[in-house]
Amino acid sequence: MLEGQKKNAMNLHQGDMLKTNGRSATSCTQCLWPKSANGTVNVPYSFASNYSSANLKLFKTSMEEFETLTCVRFVPRDTETDYLNIMSSQGCASNLGRIGGGQMVALDMGGCMHRGIIQHELNHALGFYHEHSRSDRDNYVTIMYQYISPGQVKNFDKQNTNNLGLEYDYTSVMHYNSFAFSNTSGQPTIVTIPAPSIPIGQRDGLSVLDVSKINRLYQCNVCAYLLNEKNGSLTSANYPSAYPNNASCVWLIRTPSNQVTLNFVAFDVQSSPNCISDYIRIYDGPTKKDPLLLDRTCGTGLIPPIIASTNQLLVEFSSDSSVTGVGFKATYSSGTLLLFRVYSLSWYIVCSF
Repeated sequence: MLEGQKKNAMNLHQGDMLKTNGRSATSCTQCLWPKSANGTVNVPYSFASNYSSANLKLFKTSMEEFETLTCVRFVPRDTETDYLNIMSSQGCASNLGRIGGGQMVALDMGGCMHRGIIQHELNHALGFYHEHSRSDRDNYVTIMYQYISPGQVKNFDKQNTNNLGLEYDYTSVMHYNSFAFSNTSGQPTIVTIPAPSIPIGQRDGLSVLDVSKINRLYQCNVCAYLLNEKNGSLTSANYPSAYPNNASCVWLIRTPSNQVTLNFVAFDVQSSPNCISDYIRIYDGPTKKDPLLLDRTCGTGLIPPIIASTNQLLVEFSSDSSVTGVGFKATYSSGTLLLFRVYSLSWYIVCSF
């Protein structure tokens, strides 16, 4: 559901934040979810009983992206007092940060069932304002108040935010789109600086800076990278010099569409029996719970191209406390797998679009 299409039955601030008097999660530590002894931030949740199995699957994959890239863990509620009460209500809405008790997260089955929208509301619950309401937003966007009805101006109020020392993010899942709450067809309410053509307001999923902000706000000690362009590359730490000991890192590749294809350009990982020391693993999806495309692999020599079944693929790398190698370098691209059979041989071609 786009901003400006929310129901009016709930007491909302900035379109999709439930009002709670006296609270600002960006400036109070008690508004954050507590960190456990093992360094994870557990956020209990419960689902309304009327969600379909397809809805629940989408919730799961949306939540698992947080688990892969941050120290946040959305966990089914047991007996916890503070938890997210996720229900199909009127629109898409959430409180800002932890407020105590069973706090509602409204995710309507009719308009909120998209990964980016779900993650948007979950990010509010973690304590994040909209990106366009940052205290420094006037350096990056111009709000066109002449196209905003007086009753909707409050949706564009600036906040006294903690920007965590990170730059403004046009691509944040927390950013409004250019025409949010516009009262004039074809006229934007948000114009980007310096060029008005900068894309904003995506709902594909967390951005790279969204991940960085979560990890900085909650002081997560994780080695995780999000690669969300159509194509790109990844390397082990220090490549082409030796990678460090005791490394444990993941790279989540999430292309805009089609299947992910991963090609290794170089591969030199300490060899050991059954690769029990240093190794790389590749999963067909965004988490370590997804099927393996490549189990523990080490040694030298190039790995054949890896093709995921969707637009998401996870690379895991681990090293022990002794002996290292040069590491690896790989490129990825977004394409569609086309299969051809010629006589008795099978061939595949990956076509990028």
